[in-house]
Amino acid sequence: MKRFTCLPLLATFIFGCSDSNGTSAKTTQPQTDAQFQEAVVTGMHDSLLAQIKTLHAAAIDLANAAPSAARGWDATMDAGAIQAMEAAWKQARSAYEQIEGATAPLFPDVDTEIDARYDDFLTTLGAAGDQDLFDDQGVTGMHAIERILYQPETPQSVITFESSLPGYKAAAWPATADETSEFKNKLCARLVTDTQTFMDEWQPQAIDVGGSFQGLVSLMNEQREKVIKAASFEEESRYSQRTMADIRDNLTGTKSVYALFQPWLATKAGGSSLDDSVEGGFATLATDYGTVTGDAIPEPPSTWSAESPSAADLDTPFGKLYTAVNQAVDPTISGSVVDSMNKVAVKLGFPQFTE
Repeated sequence: MKRFTCLPLLATFIFGCSDSNGTSAKTTQPQTDAQFQEAVVTGMHDSLLAQIKTLHAAAIDLANAAPSAARGWDATMDAGAIQAMEAAWKQARSAYEQIEGATAPLFPDVDTEIDARYDDFLTTLGAAGDQDLFDDQGVTGMHAIERILYQPETPQSVITFESSLPGYKAAAWPATADETSEFKNKLCARLVTDTQTFMDEWQPQAIDVGGSFQGLVSLMNEQREKVIKAASFEEESRYSQRTMADIRDNLTGTKSVYALFQPWLATKAGGSSLDDSVEGGFATLATDYGTVTGDAIPEPPSTWSAESPSAADLDTPFGKLYTAVNQAVDPTISGSVVDSMNKVAVKLGFPQFTE
């Protein structure tokens, strides 16, 4: 969507083709900002609704796949069910991470219920924490399910970090018939309900275009936060070790929604140059992310310091990823993706992102 010849709904000008004598057909009037904004709202509603539906369907698949035997989970007898749950969880995760930037500012409560991390919930719950891992109260959402589902694979460093938190309750697989039932019919069912609510509330009139664009810029900045938090074992998908996949999905989703604004931006003075800068930043980040193998963030060196990393630490795979992301999204660096997107926001009359 970098260059447009004959554009449909989002076009600035719609030109007819030349006739046999080489004369041009009638040219329509340029679209107004209000018309462009309406087209962006329509595009956002339709494209993001498809991902919300995928998220909801994956939540249903996850609940359906959860074992229902009158006993706790068994690694051998439930191997197929566990594999199916993991596949559904990853599909739900990918769908949400691709829309989070545009939707989280509009539905902060839904974002918390679906995507809050364990430590975020404990901050609210306090010292009492959530002592029932499997019900539909307290700690809920994708990470609550992930924490149980991937418990055998959780790195010891993550367990050490979480065990220091007030209200901590060690993760575990369901060990009794009641816990198995709760996980399936309460915790997983809560995710189905929350994603259904999300889908029902996703209406065009709920879309604040300016707020959504600011959310896209914020999500670019959050990619840096996810890398930084990995060094303190606070990363997002920490149990399944797929935070790098989250970051890639963040970038994919941001690019998809940003594309809806490009035709509008092209009508503004200097818009094409800004667009080139944003697209170039996206491409550079995609290349940098492609150098990381697998879904996990590279392991941070034990001597890592985000405030003053050493040259040796910056030369590690984690250090190189940190440098690439930091330079790409730092709003104070001229020409960074966040800086360029903030300038796009000004062109379109939106608020700028500030840390």
